[in-house]
Amino acid sequence: MYSIAWTVPVNPPGAFPVLTRQQLWEGLVMKARDAKPFVGQAMEECRVLQEYDDGFLREIVLRGVRMTERITFTPMVKVRFERIEAQGFDGWIDNVMSDSEQGLQLTFTFSVGFPGLAHGSAEERAAGERVKASYFEAVRNTIDETRRRAASAAA
Repeated sequence: MYSIAWTVPVNPPGAFPVLTRQQLWEGLVMKARDAKPFVGQAMEECRVLQEYDDGFLREIVLRGVRMTERITFTPMVKVRFERIEAQGFDGWIDNVMSDSEQGLQLTFTFSVGFPGLAHGSAEERAAGERVKASYFEAVRNTIDETRRRAASAAA
């Protein structure tokens, strides 16, 4: 599996409106339910299949691959996306909120497999690097879309 973690400030200098932890959490929950507005064109479909006390099961089509994911919430802290059926693109993704001296942070961690590629191989690293940019863009889009919705709600 190819793994990476990346942390970004939620409210860098000049960001408006400044997002609260509650607003960011609500954005992460909305993204889990329907990721398309938050992650861009890579996500073709997203629908909830079954609800649980701590999350739900959803089906997505990501870059042409149909997957089933188990979404688990740790309220006001973390959303975990665990791929249950992913055609070899198995793994998990965590979105974790934290506080720091610089303010609210969002850490995005993923560990995903690529079918047919050996763990640790140059091919796996190359595949990981190809998708890394879209995952980083998804983090930025998540914060931007959450900020847009917060601004719209305040208007």
